[in-house]
Amino acid sequence: MNSHEKPLLQVRDLAIGFGSADPIIRNINFDVQRGETVALVGESGSGKTQTCRAVLRILPKAARIHSGSAYLNSDSGGIDLLAMSEKELREIRGDRISMIFQEPMHSLSPLHKIGDQVSEVLILHRDHNKRSAKEIVLQKFERVGFPDPERVFRSYPFELSGGMRQRAMIAMAMVAKPDLLIADEPTTALDVTTQAQVLGLIKDLQRETGMAVILVTHDLGVVANCADKVVVMRDGKIMESGRVSNVLDDPGHAYTRKLIAAAPNIPHEAEPTSARVIEDPILQLENISKSFDLRGGGFMRKGGIIKAVEGVNLTVARGKTFAIVGESGSGKSTVAQIALGARSPDAGGVIKYWPDSGDSAVEVQKLSGDAKRSFQRQAQMVFQDPFSSLSPRMQVIDILTEPLEIHEIGTRSERKDRAIELLEQVDLDPTMLRRFPHAFSGGQRQRLSIARALALKPNLLVCDEPTSALDLSVQMQVLDLLEEIRDNLGLSYLFISHDLAVVARIADEVAVMRRGQIIEQAAPDVLFTAPKHPYTKALIAACLEPDTTQKIDLEAVALGAGNPKTWPEQFRFNGLTAPDLVETEPGHFVRVEL
Repeated sequence: MNSHEKPLLQVRDLAIGFGSADPIIRNINFDVQRGETVALVGESGSGKTQTCRAVLRILPKAARIHSGSAYLNSDSGGIDLLAMSEKELREIRGDRISMIFQEPMHSLSPLHKIGDQVSEVLILHRDHNKRSAKEIVLQKFERVGFPDPERVFRSYPFELSGGMRQRAMIAMAMVAKPDLLIADEPTTALDVTTQAQVLGLIKDLQRETGMAVILVTHDLGVVANCADKVVVMRDGKIMESGRVSNVLDDPGHAYTRKLIAAAPNIPHEAEPTSARVIEDPILQLENISKSFDLRGGGFMRKGGIIKAVEGVNLTVARGKTFAIVGESGSGKSTVAQIALGARSPDAGGVIKYWPDSGDSAVEVQKLSGDAKRSFQRQAQMVFQDPFSSLSPRMQVIDILTEPLEIHEIGTRSERKDRAIELLEQVDLDPTMLRRFPHAFSGGQRQRLSIARALALKPNLLVCDEPTSALDLSVQMQVLDLLEEIRDNLGLSYLFISHDLAVVARIADEVAVMRRGQIIEQAAPDVLFTAPKHPYTKALIAACLEPDTTQKIDLEAVALGAGNPKTWPEQFRFNGLTAPDLVETEPGHFVRVEL
């Protein structure tokens, strides 16, 4: 058998452990053919990232490869990457095998310009001088979609957005034309439209160069769209592997079926709708804008005013979930903070809150002292990252009883009883009261965050990306819990997310935000099946599902996520002024010129 008939990469019997303990990753076997994409998929702790790092021998110091081989084949024969010296491996890394990491900010040096960092690959591995390396890098920057390659070449990483930094990492990985690209969650930190464009870019470059790709991901939608073969991992072992169409369409292992079932989907069929009349509101935002003054004079700072939110109007019905969906910088989290009274709106903005049905409205922006404390008891927040929102130095009992102490509610014994009740409400064992947050999984920590938010018996919860840091199966459990609590306790939610599939699952009404403005609003089955605005269409087109027949519509993504000047005429901005938000059909609002 000649080298071209052999797989490009053959991993056999790989076992990895930490310290002197037995291997926790074992019996890993898979092949990667030239030009194909193999996805390693699994939840946190499955071992997929450490498996890839073992191939390049960039494991943490405590990790140890117990056994196995990783043969990289070429015309001149095969080499076992696990048996090579460190010096020999340096010739392989960045040359024949490149790697893109999950968070580009941690992978790029903050002290060196982007262009110099990307050029280094050519200078080290291809014997280019600075001038010829720069020419090639600028061409690659243009290829990965930078509108001004020269500016990016001169920029430092902190001067670029997350999507632009990830594009720079792709350019760095691609510039030496590797045989194999290992992409470790390359789009997890990106907005959905940027994710779609980055995945499309990798596929384009792959077609041009014949490169193979190992794609590490927890997202089955990414797998369905981008991979040829899939390896499903759990607890350091392979559960199932095969062609993507076979595994996703007819999964053979119960764990694969569980992952597929846990992936939320957007609706594809709409029910007839009528105008939504809210007879019992709990929260209403009227003409909410928020401007920030960027005072000049500091390092890399320019003076001026930035408008984070502009003219937002919305109403949350009692006992219902109103969701705001949007990408980074859309203003959705600022709206959530204003709704809770944590930020003041600009002059003219009004926040109305009705404590109970039939009560007179309270204007939150005017509250102070005891009145504001009373509102804060009734409106609580669940944060995005349960690890940073829970004090690592406090036991669970102290975390749950602290709000009661602050508001001087109950005796010590009564507070403990309330803490036990809260744990039971979020399906955690009361014996966990004396544990610290680090002893819990991510999903359990988010349950603790929800329990703390419920401590004061609020009637309104603002949930700011409450599931974005969680694995798919855990995300599903938390959404189930939030729905159960809402229905059992009669709570109302203002739900903030960038994930359309999550919003489609939990919301009664959805508002899509872009650059501080609501650009479309409707019930989820209407919004997702009959969107009207090109930006909403882009978000939906970029939403990946574990369905091999649902492919990314990159043209729709590029149009809606692009410059508003390229949108159809009725949606375009007139200078800086957007069209009004108008009701085009009963219950369906769109920012459009009629």
